Amino acid sequence: MQENQDTIFTDIPELKWVENRAEGSPREIKSYVLRSSYLRTFQLEAIRKYYHTYGLPFQDKKISFREVFGNDKPVIIEIGFGMGTSTERIARERSEYNYLGIEVFLSGFSKLMDSVGKQGLENVRLMRFDAVQVLNSMIEDGSVAGFHVFFPDPWPKKRQQKRRLIQVPLARLMAQKLQKGGYIYCVTDWEEYAYQMLEVFSQVEELVNPYAGFAPPRKWRPTTKFEQKGLAQDNPINEVWVEKTGR
Repeated sequence: MQENQDTIFTDIPELKWVENRAEGSPREIKSYVLRSSYLRTFQLEAIRKYYHTYGLPFQDKKISFREVFGNDKPVIIEIGFGMGTSTERIARERSEYNYLGIEVFLSGFSKLMDSVGKQGLENVRLMRFDAVQVLNSMIEDGSVAGFHVFFPDPWPKKRQQKRRLIQVPLARLMAQKLQKGGYIYCVTDWEEYAYQMLEVFSQVEELVNPYAGFAPPRKWRPTTKFEQKGLAQDNPINEVWVEKTGR
């Protein structure tokens, strides 16, 4: 039997929010809109069992990564981790980093929570909130080692493209949060969006593209089932990697 999260997570209010925007505030950049969701039993149990260890609630003040993770490892923020398969594997195999994953899709959020909790991955924390608000309110400037944005929604129709995540305001915000030498790593199977990403990042003065175009694949990024389907249909996978200059 399925349960509505609105009736069970009374002690975890951030899992119930469907909109994260102050009344009357603009919608200039927004990473997503939260949607209601129904969860399977194991997903409910994962939230109940692991949220207070691995979940990070939103707060309108800057956080200390050292306090959050209990160490001084560099921090990678992933925006929109989907079902979390890549996040889990990268965090497990590249344990010299800490990972903060932000995702609104409750089913994916709870599945990754289940995997992280069962494996005891101490270098992962998860949030279900608007990533733009998180960056603005919680993340110190110059504190992030890298950003991962893998297969964001391409919003392919012309009238929808203003909803795309990778736009100049967010690119500037991510650059502001990056350490010198930090990176932004984006991957998409929508070629036109990939070219837009290159153009967007070229407009941010602090960011440089060491490849002068698309980047070669990183061996440590696993191929997901979603990506495999795209490859089977001969969809090109384009990777974009930019770095914050030391100027």
